[in-house]
Amino acid sequence: MSTSAFTAVAQRARRASFDLALATRATKDAALHAMAEALLERSQEILTANAVDLDRARSAATPANIIDRLRLDDARLHAMAQGLRDVAGLPDPVGEVLRGSTLANGLELRQVRVPFGVVGMIYEARPNVTADAAGICLKSGNAVLLRGSSSARDSNAAIVAVLRDAVATAGLPADVVQLVPGETHESVKELMRARGLVDVLIPRGGAGLIRSVVEESTVPVIETGVGNCHVYVDSAADLDKALAVVLNSKTHRNSVCNAAESLLVHSEVAGQFLPRVVEALQGAGVTIHGDETFANFDGVVTATEEDYRVEYLAADIAARVVGSLEEAVEHIRTFSSGHTDAIVTEDLGAARRFTAMVDSAAVMVNASTRFTDGGEFGFGAEIGISTQKLHARGPMGLPEMTSSKYVVTGDGHVR
Repeated sequence: MSTSAFTAVAQRARRASFDLALATRATKDAALHAMAEALLERSQEILTANAVDLDRARSAATPANIIDRLRLDDARLHAMAQGLRDVAGLPDPVGEVLRGSTLANGLELRQVRVPFGVVGMIYEARPNVTADAAGICLKSGNAVLLRGSSSARDSNAAIVAVLRDAVATAGLPADVVQLVPGETHESVKELMRARGLVDVLIPRGGAGLIRSVVEESTVPVIETGVGNCHVYVDSAADLDKALAVVLNSKTHRNSVCNAAESLLVHSEVAGQFLPRVVEALQGAGVTIHGDETFANFDGVVTATEEDYRVEYLAADIAARVVGSLEEAVEHIRTFSSGHTDAIVTEDLGAARRFTAMVDSAAVMVNASTRFTDGGEFGFGAEIGISTQKLHARGPMGLPEMTSSKYVVTGDGHVR
């Protein structure tokens, strides 16, 4: 791919972003509803393209959990469409006044939300991200340049074609949604180095992808993170609640970043809880990589230190018994990716200590890790889950996709 081809795409995105910045909420919401309807009306076109991607993945002996992330069906298309409708129903962040005052000299000062301008997305496997990112960016006033993985190239191309046509019918430039041309790593590098054409870059995928973008990009990056998520069952846990939380966190859908990858159990309840949780997890097809206490049970694999660091994204979980809440927290501090960590306890003091001591983007009390999600938080479809600490942290919805500027109004004031 030539540099000029990418530059042309990026320049069109920049011009489209100028028009989008002036769009009213009514126009943007109409575009989002049109996009949602188009996904369903042209579902067969998208599913046919997705079948090509799935066949290619199977031929390449792609792991089942990755194929699951790649697969689209009617239910997932309806979820994508509903995500766009949900975003349309949310308040428009653009123009929101963050703070305002009248200065002593009479100047009126306002800090208001504004779009970034052009957002670049680099992401792996999941073609639903294409619609989510397009919708979030459009509502927040940003043009988006999408660079999905080659494994989903046919699906992404079909989805973007559908979305672009829908956006145009609503009176907005189709170029607010574009695919980055090219399938080689060179096209990714061009996006990462397009400082001045692209305002911010968001990587969404595995640890290798995120690290590469963070280390190599000259465009500012909002870092999303992998999910080595923990569930800690405290000595004061209701064990029925604990079993439900562990099972949902691990088995509801194990190929996503908010699935639990590690289980910690307080030694005071281990005797009662371990037989139940081992049986339940193994019954759900989960392989347990456990410490010496867990390893006393048939079928449990003896864990190595590396097992506690892994984001499995599969039917595996690392597990160990700890002697105290503090030991559980120390384990989480050592191995957690800072995404989501949970405690199950009926002790309010223990819950407070845990939430204060665990430094993750989301900390759950008596709730599944699977709730760390933009939709579940009421943000509409999320663009990613940030594990960094600057600007955006946790599920990124509309406000996180804006910057701000100061508008100062005077009456001939001079300094």
